Amino acid sequence: MTSVLVETVRRLAEAASDKKAQDLLALDVHRLTSFTDAFLIASGTSDRHVRSVVDAMLEASREMGKSPLGVEGYDEGRWVLIDLNDVVVHVFQEEVREYYELERLWGDAPPIELASGSHQLA
Repeated sequence: MTSVLVETVRRLAEAASDKKAQDLLALDVHRLTSFTDAFLIASGTSDRHVRSVVDAMLEASREMGKSPLGVEGYDEGRWVLIDLNDVVVHVFQEEVREYYELERLWGDAPPIELASGSHQLA
């Protein structure tokens, strides 16, 4: 995984954290799938909070010169997926995240450090 990609993931995570996203987790999936290199997973407490986190991440991606290939689920605000090609972002409401368990499904993927030697931001 390139340092540019890691910095992209970290910047997106920082934008989410600034909006009080919870349980941020980044996974390096480039050896496990051909459609992306990294997942960034975060939780919000309500549909409004999820959309606020997504808006901040979209703004951060624009600042980095990245345009999403697609954004799905924004109107409902329960599970929003942002496809940035090399990074796919998932922002869930907590109960939806627990139901789908992406961390378990992609359990073979190594974590990407986000801050302070951790792959999670509190």
